[in-house]
Amino acid sequence: MKLPQIQIKTEMAQIDIRQTPGQQTIRQPSADMSIEQPKAELRIDTTPGKLTIDQTQAWEDMQLISPLRMTEIAAEVGNSSVLEGIARRAEQGQQLMKIEQQVSPMVEQAITNSGETYTSPQITFIPSVFAVKVDYEPGELNILSKENKPQMTVQIRQPEHHYTPGKVEVALKRYESIKFAVSHLYSEVN
Repeated sequence: MKLPQIQIKTEMAQIDIRQTPGQQTIRQPSADMSIEQPKAELRIDTTPGKLTIDQTQAWEDMQLISPLRMTEIAAEVGNSSVLEGIARRAEQGQQLMKIEQQVSPMVEQAITNSGETYTSPQITFIPSVFAVKVDYEPGELNILSKENKPQMTVQIRQPEHHYTPGKVEVALKRYESIKFAVSHLYSEVN
């Protein structure tokens, strides 16, 4: 004898998954930079040296004198000669007033007043030693410099970021199912 049988047929559900990946782009633009270097400022001040050569005394020693200077020298010599003459006469007058105290002041005065004493001839056209005066004032040099710092300008650029998010689509491709069947319902009896 055959007994009835129940047959169960099941089908699992199927899920359909479709995925679209996300897209991302990152770009970093270069920064804008400018550098400017101003020139340094330089200033140079110079004072030239000064050389002075005075040969007036050398020319006077060689008797090569300008007419103006010759007049000044003659006036100085004349003035000093007059003063010496006045002093000599005053002294000689004093000596004559005291004639009783001295032996013979007139003889001495006659010798003194007779003229200049003899001098040996000399070479007068060679200037004396150190007759030429030399003076030197050194020059000065002043250097002023000023450095100028570089001028930098930087403009930063932000990164460019683009992102497209991905998608996940989930769908039911097939529903689950259960089927029941009964077999051997009718059997032969022997």
